[in-house]
Amino acid sequence: MRAWRAGLVPFDDLADEIAADEEHLVADAPGTWTDVPLGQGLPIFAKLHPDDIRLVLPVPGDPRGLPGPGPLTGAALLAGEAVITPGFGLVPEVRRHTSGSGVEFETVVWQVLPAPEHRPVFQMGAAEAEAQLTAALGEATTRLTRLDVAQWKPELAGALQALRRPESTATLPPGFDPRSRRLFARASVLDQVLALAGTNAPGGAVNGYEAQQRDEALRPLTAACRQALVAACNAPLNA
Repeated sequence: MRAWRAGLVPFDDLADEIAADEEHLVADAPGTWTDVPLGQGLPIFAKLHPDDIRLVLPVPGDPRGLPGPGPLTGAALLAGEAVITPGFGLVPEVRRHTSGSGVEFETVVWQVLPAPEHRPVFQMGAAEAEAQLTAALGEATTRLTRLDVAQWKPELAGALQALRRPESTATLPPGFDPRSRRLFARASVLDQVLALAGTNAPGGAVNGYEAQQRDEALRPLTAACRQALVAACNAPLNA
């Protein structure tokens, strides 16, 4: 989105790049009376400067980047993500459907919600976010080693070690500097690892105490990962 507004990505490619193989719709876009395809909803960003478009990944207790209390903030906290601008925000909702033949599929609906007089703010630079991510990864690895996580979840221990030399195909659009691209790729891999970490081993191999210790060890790393993704996506663009 920001790369399009900077003139680095053509509008005709934008919806396909965002949606990939999923169906994406926009709800309550100005001038519409029903959900519209993503490509028809994106022109609401047409008059915005790239720096006025910000990704936020909020969680309860950490609402950075959101406006004050209201429907937009509540929806964004529930979804865990949103795109924020000076006048409105978009919050995604995944809707699951079952076809008449029994095939299950999903639709992502981006709800447009007002953000009157809100001014998106700069949160953290890529250099600071990268340093925090590196420190948090080292601390989490040390704590998980003490917990002997390799014994009850060897795939997690191996994945964390592999993150020191991550290989990822995740990338940002044109205009982002090498540091932001590297940070985004690394945080994208880490996000997948943390999703794996949140699941318990089959057969009840992890008891409640072990799961609690694991979660406490990973909590700072999860926060650092979120900030890394935000910093990378909101980094200044080189037109």
